[in-house]
Amino acid sequence: MPSTVENNPPDSRIEPVPVDDREVGPGLPPFIIAEVAQAHDGSLGTAHAYVDAVADAGAHAIKFQTHIAAEESTFDEPFRVRFSRQDETRYGYWTRMEFTPEQWKDLAEHARTRGLTFLSSPFSVAAVEMLWDLGVRAWKIGSGEFGSRGLLEAMGKRGGTILLSTGMSRMEEIAQGVEIVRSMGMGLVLFQCTSRYPTPLESVGIHVIDELRERFHCPVGLSDHSGSVFPGLKAMALGADLLEVHVTMDRRLFGPDVKASVTVDELAFLAEAGEAFFTMETNPVDKDRAAEELQEMRRMFSKSVAPRQALPVGTVLTRDMLTLKKPGTGIPEHDMDRLVGRVLKRAVPADRLLSWEDVE
Repeated sequence: MPSTVENNPPDSRIEPVPVDDREVGPGLPPFIIAEVAQAHDGSLGTAHAYVDAVADAGAHAIKFQTHIAAEESTFDEPFRVRFSRQDETRYGYWTRMEFTPEQWKDLAEHARTRGLTFLSSPFSVAAVEMLWDLGVRAWKIGSGEFGSRGLLEAMGKRGGTILLSTGMSRMEEIAQGVEIVRSMGMGLVLFQCTSRYPTPLESVGIHVIDELRERFHCPVGLSDHSGSVFPGLKAMALGADLLEVHVTMDRRLFGPDVKASVTVDELAFLAEAGEAFFTMETNPVDKDRAAEELQEMRRMFSKSVAPRQALPVGTVLTRDMLTLKKPGTGIPEHDMDRLVGRVLKRAVPADRLLSWEDVE
């Protein structure tokens, strides 16, 4: 059963790891990655628009996918979803998604200028080499590339941190991948992921996040394809170190991942929620101290002894003459019986509290 936030303090065995220019891990705010993938549909201008939108939303990183068709694909590759109205082949689609090294450099610089960590999943060794030249020092490996030993080795020769999605992998395969990454001396992050687009809520596998953390002792996160904010909220509330979500400007846009994406506004909500969860988790409340600090508020909201109606001087007080009214700055309820039988030495109106000075 997944633990709650209160029962899931930062694991002292897990050290934060660098994701390019930031650290992620226990004791740090959830690291929000906005996955653009191919949402730009091959438009460089749209890709830059996503940089600004993601930065404005408050995410920490923007992630693209770097495809070089001739290095990763063939004309035999089928479409995962036959969606394109202009590409006859999957190979042609990947070709249309390509940017030049100079264009990628401009995108990376734009992202960094906006305070974003720039990430892009490489799908070939050539893409690894290009991204390294652009200063990328963290590598996101999607679920479909989990077993690509050549990619891992190319990254291992250069160093950095590997962010590994586990959407199609058995636990035994995950363990093997972890061993390979650690044998290369690289930082490691694991993502629970379900490779369905969109992912039904019953298939998100929130509990697997804790399983990965407990078994592999590394920062863990959720790579979500549900197209909903709920898995991300749940994951962060349970202490996930990272959250990756596909993002779209609008659900009416064209593309294979739109149904699996959150909108830019929903991304902003997730980023705000991550900060809120972190604030609550890192500021434990001492109930006794808090109660002491709230004494003035407590007096304002509690009640004191008051007369039910105006009473003349000389009245001998009986229990049915007394009631309780706000504020709690007068005689407290537990002293009400001490007033019974006492004589008023001055008249009291019905619209104020009784005081000890009113009685003999």
